[in-house]
Amino acid sequence: MKKLFTLLLLTLFALTASAQEELLKLGLEARVDYLRQTIDGDHIGDESGFKGRFVNLIINGNLGHGVSYAYRHRLNKINKDNTFFDAIDWLYLSYTSPNNRWTLSGGKQVVGVGGYEYDIAPIDAYFYSEFCSMIGCYQFGASVTHTLKSGNDSFMAQVTQSPFRAEHAKEMYAYNLMWMGRHGCFSTLYSLNAMEHAPGEYIYYIALGNRLNLGRVTLELDLTNRATEHQAFLFRDCSVMGKVAVEACDYVQLQAKASYDVNRTSHLGDYCVQPDSELTRLSAAVEVYPIKGKRNVRLHAAYSYTFGSCNETNILQDKQSIINFGLTWRMNLLSFTPNKRK
Repeated sequence: MKKLFTLLLLTLFALTASAQEELLKLGLEARVDYLRQTIDGDHIGDESGFKGRFVNLIINGNLGHGVSYAYRHRLNKINKDNTFFDAIDWLYLSYTSPNNRWTLSGGKQVVGVGGYEYDIAPIDAYFYSEFCSMIGCYQFGASVTHTLKSGNDSFMAQVTQSPFRAEHAKEMYAYNLMWMGRHGCFSTLYSLNAMEHAPGEYIYYIALGNRLNLGRVTLELDLTNRATEHQAFLFRDCSVMGKVAVEACDYVQLQAKASYDVNRTSHLGDYCVQPDSELTRLSAAVEVYPIKGKRNVRLHAAYSYTFGSCNETNILQDKQSIINFGLTWRMNLLSFTPNKRK
């Protein structure tokens, strides 16, 4: 492992040393939490206590002539099948045209599903809906993105491995179309997705992420509808998420969030929200940034309560209560920007 990291860093230094307008950034971020979890009042000791949640190595930069790279590795994540890439969230190379209107990317990247809960970095999320807790959002693939001349709207077409291929150990794919818009205080993350849940069988998503930024108050509303080829219903298999974030002052942010996941269909095809599931999660959090003018150190306290019908395969459980205290910090280990050559 150490030899591989050393080789990777030396390769990146060699690439940046031979390119013009090059840039290298190397960072590390970490989060540790204390959890206390109960179900119907019974303490769950195995799921409680101090937890090292994240240790992420992040490398990104430019190789010149519109070519850039990005890499994020979870150093604390176990490789499930002894594959080094299991612990890598993303590792991709991108080319952006000179007019910044077209971008081509290839490698391991985020599967293009709409919604702001889905979009948030895991290190910044305290509690997810059942849908976002279960989906495998980092997969190998390729994408092309076109940004309109105004710069307010981008449209992406993407093909990746299916997040559900592990259920069948087969070659399966996901086809994703996404719109990322920003118009004044209103922003969108919308997508249409067709994902193989079994070889040759698809589940389809309509994911609508909406954000309203009103100064110190941010409102988010996500709606994701899911349907297989055999049961194309609206709101029979869906997730809804609403969130309010308030900047109380420069040091403190308050959050309140609610999510609702339901699957009233009988056809197995949704591996994120199982049939006969109907779960509501309510949560609240307070974030404190103790260093004036910076957000690289964060203290948080959060609480969630879940209720509804579920089965043993669900992450969320009925009458589940979680208290979470934690500390997050981000460090810039290296930033390399040589003088531009004449």
